[in-house]
Amino acid sequence: MGRLTGKVVLVTGANSGIGLAIAKRFAAEGARVFMTGRRQEELDTAVAEVGGNARGVQGDISNLADLDRLYATIREEAGVIDVLVANAGGGEFAALGNITEEHFDKTFAINVKGTLFTVQKALPLLKDGASIVLTGSTAAVTGIPAFSVYSASKAAIRNFARGWILDLAPRKIRVNVLAPGSTSTPGWHNLAPSNDVHDGMVSAVQATTPLGRLGDPDETASAALFLASDESSFVNGSELFVDGGSAQI
Repeated sequence: MGRLTGKVVLVTGANSGIGLAIAKRFAAEGARVFMTGRRQEELDTAVAEVGGNARGVQGDISNLADLDRLYATIREEAGVIDVLVANAGGGEFAALGNITEEHFDKTFAINVKGTLFTVQKALPLLKDGASIVLTGSTAAVTGIPAFSVYSASKAAIRNFARGWILDLAPRKIRVNVLAPGSTSTPGWHNLAPSNDVHDGMVSAVQATTPLGRLGDPDETASAALFLASDESSFVNGSELFVDGGSAQI
């Protein structure tokens, strides 16, 4: 019997990378998994990889109509949500002096607005005692050149959790933050505009991470499973770093 047997789970941004790894792990642990992603073809491929009774619902979390359609589908097909992994997000490099309004609006629309309404609109479906996992980042607590807007958006995620555990205390709903470091995902590798920059990024991670390497999405999925399951029943409002020690030194 898996640790999530019989549970209904929603994972946003599940079409690749960490989100896909979480969806796979949760399905293997017995969960019924709903998955979202912006690109239909990529999402279909991801759902096929997860297998079982995984269900994909295309949508953009920064679009409130898409969220309404997502939750209408879950309400009709499952009725409840036991675990919500608000994982969808993204960012791009832009140094101070070159930050545009478009860059700021896009980053905050997805990472902050999207996460907020992903959780708020899920409340009628979330069971009392449910687990919410928000994907943050080590960027929220460290300085990264040309990445300040993304970092600020992830700092907001951390503080959402602090406030929401108080708002949701009467329902015993737990909210925790999963904070990955540099992880080998398509999104991370695609941040580099050239091979030289990419190689420099990898070298920097190796030099500044005590474990000396990028993380694997499956390692982050294991931490997400802990926060989603009853094994973390008294863990609430925490920030769990999966970073090889990079943000701890």
